[in-house]
Amino acid sequence: MIVPPLKPRRGRIVLALGGAVAIGAMTAIQARVNGQLGVRLDNGILAGWVSFAVGLMLLSFPVLLTRSGRAGLGRLWRGIRTGGVRWWMLLGGACGALTVSTQGLVAGILGVALFTVGVVAGQTLHGLLLDRVGFGPAGVVAITPGRLLGGAFALVAVGVSLGGDVLARAPLWMLVLPFLTGAGIAFQSAVNGRLGQRIASPLAATYMSFFGGVLVLSVSAGASLLVTGAPEPFPAVFPADLWLYLGGLLGASYILLGVIIVARTGVLLMGLGAVLGQLVVSVLIDMIWPPAAGPAAWQVVVMVLAAVLSVLAALPWGRRRVSPVPRSS
Repeated sequence: MIVPPLKPRRGRIVLALGGAVAIGAMTAIQARVNGQLGVRLDNGILAGWVSFAVGLMLLSFPVLLTRSGRAGLGRLWRGIRTGGVRWWMLLGGACGALTVSTQGLVAGILGVALFTVGVVAGQTLHGLLLDRVGFGPAGVVAITPGRLLGGAFALVAVGVSLGGDVLARAPLWMLVLPFLTGAGIAFQSAVNGRLGQRIASPLAATYMSFFGGVLVLSVSAGASLLVTGAPEPFPAVFPADLWLYLGGLLGASYILLGVIIVARTGVLLMGLGAVLGQLVVSVLIDMIWPPAAGPAAWQVVVMVLAAVLSVLAALPWGRRRVSPVPRSS
């Protein structure tokens, strides 16, 4: 029996979904790296600043030293001056700043799995909303029964994660912050995708996201140090373990990948694929390196199963109806 090849459009979606799973895997590793850096520095916001600063430094090489990178920055600057690039297209970095700060504050204590399911809730609800209003580069994506069912399965994973004695072992604000982070990630994916589409340069859009994030985190980290005081001795307090600084490299990689694939999948489907990658890898991380306040084993199994079902249910098994983004927006 000869199996017919995938239709080109379906094949592109499957490939993009694989990229989304890779984004989730990198996000899970980044969460544990930044979380541990936050614990070592005793300052999650400072850990987020370090992560973004490293990512910006690494991105500066391909952006500033290549003709295509400089051309993308030129189009970005002209778009800002002429109004072709709207102000809200530049807010992706602020959302990224929230993400890495929350990782530094929460993930080292809750564990990556519990941190991830909080992010799931924010991504799912806001991904549905942003797709429906056409905020992402894929335009208006209809809310089909499958997408609603996929979102429901994702929320089941969140509900299960809060069972047992998790709430007794972790303060409520630690569980709320990942939800806000998930909402920020969905918004960041849509905004960065729109910016990359507008200036025809995913690399320049990613660079702008990191540049904005460094600015926001510089102010936040400075305020944090004024309130809590600088760690002693400073700057010798920064640990010598090089792996603690990999968060910036991982962040630059998955944000660039997200800018490229979100136009093919929509915000929700990319978010669900990322959730799948996040949960699987985060479970492996927490098994190898148990957190202080993580979920029980049965909760982990149900969470992963619900995440897999959420992606399968939301896949566009039929023809996906997409409306183009208006040129004036």
